[in-house]
Amino acid sequence: MQAIENSAEGNLGALQSHQDATPLPFIILICSVATIGGFLFGFDSGVINGTVTGLQQAFNSNTAGTGFNVASMLLGCAFGAFFAGRLADLWGRKTLLLVAAVLFLVSAWGSGVASSSGEFVFYRILGGLAVGAASVMSPAYISEIAPAAIRGRLITINQIAIISGLFTAFVSNYWLANTAGSAVNEWWMGYNAWRWMFWIEMVPAALFFFALLLIPESPRYLVMSRQTSKATAVLRKLYGEAAVEQKLESIRESVAGDHRPRMADLLESTGKRVGKVRKIVWVGIGLATFQQLVGINVVFYYGAVLWQAVGFSESDALMINIISGGVSIAACLITMALIDKIGRKPLLLVGSIGMAVTLGLVAFAFANSSLVDGKLQLSQSMGLLALIAANAYVFFFNGSWGPAMWTMLGEMFPNQIRGSGLAVSGLAQWVANFAITMTFPIMLTGIGLAGAYGIYTLFALLSVAFVLYMVHETKGLELEEMRG
Repeated sequence: MQAIENSAEGNLGALQSHQDATPLPFIILICSVATIGGFLFGFDSGVINGTVTGLQQAFNSNTAGTGFNVASMLLGCAFGAFFAGRLADLWGRKTLLLVAAVLFLVSAWGSGVASSSGEFVFYRILGGLAVGAASVMSPAYISEIAPAAIRGRLITINQIAIISGLFTAFVSNYWLANTAGSAVNEWWMGYNAWRWMFWIEMVPAALFFFALLLIPESPRYLVMSRQTSKATAVLRKLYGEAAVEQKLESIRESVAGDHRPRMADLLESTGKRVGKVRKIVWVGIGLATFQQLVGINVVFYYGAVLWQAVGFSESDALMINIISGGVSIAACLITMALIDKIGRKPLLLVGSIGMAVTLGLVAFAFANSSLVDGKLQLSQSMGLLALIAANAYVFFFNGSWGPAMWTMLGEMFPNQIRGSGLAVSGLAQWVANFAITMTFPIMLTGIGLAGAYGIYTLFALLSVAFVLYMVHETKGLELEEMRG
């Protein structure tokens, strides 16, 4: 938190021109509560990584069945992201985050007690609804609270929280598996270690729920829902008395006066393109899908399986996950220092190029592996290349597309269509995530690791062109200046 305050000092002079005083610690505290949703997003996504073997044994599932057990959460994520974006325009951003907190609690408990594949999938879908809601609502809430000059850094905290959640899940899985001897062994009270991997999530989920009760609703939602007095009170706390009227007026001017936000607002209403989907919506969908098509969640969801497939032990594979988590956090911290200085588009472009190169190296290493007793084996040099390139890939992703994509989705849409734009983009993001996650085990036994990573390399290359020709910079712009 102190680092954020220090990095923001250079921007406070500009903020003072229209604010009595910026209560920066208060704003950071509010945004930090919202990022607990990001932490749970990461933990819930990463915890499955160490439980795959346990699920296979407990439910006697085959390759496709295992893929669905892992990917089932993502179906819930798609629906959660879509409906959270829409319902947030009706009920508020804070309300949807509270609903997500309850779903995180129920899912964590149910996933651990599940006695069948069907029961497990049900609770994972509930968790997916929570993850989907948190994935779009946490950055949206932060973007609607934060001053423009430091908005990118504050939203990047959410990505750090996501990676911290993943990292915590990896550490927790590693510790539980090592303590019990294996994820499938009993650990405490007669329950398998893999079940406890899910139950640990209940602690941060409960913290998230109670912390949310203490933060205000988004002032932009309050204005759009005609709750002017409440919006005035929140704006006064955030920006000072002198800025309240100016902020209220600019927010009012950015939304339709005759109706509340609706899905139809995503269509052009003037000019020659009347009735067609706005270009900004396609950009949001493109950002959301490319972030997944480069295969990042294969590393997060299947990391342990992937490294064991090329000869590493279970313990070593789980340790590699921890290293990847640490690399991810370091990359996000660098991005946090740069995103409001150099902008979002340069980060995305560098990230795309870096990912294309490193994914290509991983594919090359796997292509030069050999089969021993039906399992891939890498030579020492190829194993080292794969390990270094994979972690470099994780670094480039989390230094660019990881935080920058969510930052842009949270801020790039005009106020009138932010909820609907996030709904559609979030749906696209999680559908792409589901497709990549579901197909990886199939590709692993079909075209192999080299083929799978070759496909991810191709998408990374395509993302370079997408960023160059479709993405426009949002650095430093007020949300009311966003145009669709």
